[in-house]
Amino acid sequence: MFGIVRPCSHRLGEGLKAQWMAHMCGLCLALRRDHGQFARIVTNYDALLISVLTEAQAGIRGTSRRTAGPCPLRGMRTASVAKGEGARLAAAVSLVLASAKIRDHVADGDGLLARGPVAVAARRVAANWTRAGARGGSAVGFDTAVLLDAVERQTGVEALAGHGTPLLAVTEPTETATGAAFAHTAVLAGRPGNAGPLAEAGRLFGRLAHLLDAVEDRDADAASGAWNPLTATGTSLPEARRLADDALHGIRLALREAEFTDGALVHRLLVHELRRSVDRAFGAGHARHGAHQRPLHEGLGHPNLSHPNLGHPDVGRPGFGHPPAHKPRGFLAGCGMFALLCCGCRMCCAEEYEGPWSRKKREGCCRDCDCDCPCDGCDGCDGCGDCCCCPCDGC
Repeated sequence: MFGIVRPCSHRLGEGLKAQWMAHMCGLCLALRRDHGQFARIVTNYDALLISVLTEAQAGIRGTSRRTAGPCPLRGMRTASVAKGEGARLAAAVSLVLASAKIRDHVADGDGLLARGPVAVAARRVAANWTRAGARGGSAVGFDTAVLLDAVERQTGVEALAGHGTPLLAVTEPTETATGAAFAHTAVLAGRPGNAGPLAEAGRLFGRLAHLLDAVEDRDADAASGAWNPLTATGTSLPEARRLADDALHGIRLALREAEFTDGALVHRLLVHELRRSVDRAFGAGHARHGAHQRPLHEGLGHPNLSHPNLGHPDVGRPGFGHPPAHKPRGFLAGCGMFALLCCGCRMCCAEEYEGPWSRKKREGCCRDCDCDCPCDGCDGCDGCGDCCCCPCDGC
């Protein structure tokens, strides 16, 4: 799972949590049904918004949901999941996004992809997913060529960008692609009047996705020498934050112009949770700024496998960090523990849990979130007045 909108289930409340899970499981199953079991690994939180937007406009109908069989990630329980054209479009977008991500990593020579044989295999997987995404998009009337064109143009735009280049010139291809995908949900839902507002919301969402990715990768890219749009264009973090806040405001305005049968989940994700994503990214960006200048062992306990100093020559030597308290689990034992942690919600809700394979101490992803109540007072609505679209239940 990857993406910038990652809501905490505690904040969603029971009703919206059930809807969110229905779309997530629906996307995963659509990938398996149309593109094979392996394709499920590209399940993407951001592409999931395509399914959410489609159903929010069309409403929940008898043919838009089905009962799925037991799944380990649901504690071996059955569930009502989304199906239909929205889920299929989300699956196609997920595949194209994943193929573009692989190509980007191959071009940058990241990790194992710097090795020739691995890079060749990765390119083959990316090509297969590109073709599969095109087939899936064509089945619901969406031409994924606009996505592929954006990916190809992005490379050229980055090659020409330099100090002083407007950052929005770099984000334009992403904006164009996401705007087209969001607009097509209006076609699928039979609400052509929504195409314009949703295209604008999608364009600004694409801008945010590009900005937040750049902010989160800024220090790691500086350490590895990888290309980063903020560094390349000389854009400061305050300026990037200003652009992000403008995009958030624009998304709110665009959503007000669209008509929804039930817009509660859309509002929660694209107003409240998206704002939290921006706060999280810029908070983390400021926190990480200069962090790679500290010795890796200071305040970290065990070596952090995601840290930019992973290639430090002292990593693994006695005295560098602390040795793990327990011997790591094998692959199969780790898989079993992973399923147990997921089914028990330990990875989300626990203050601390033991990594399924490494056995290192990890922090639950909701450790720092305020989960006392799923309502945050509609503080991101800018006085829109009637907030019946929010999941506030008087708590």
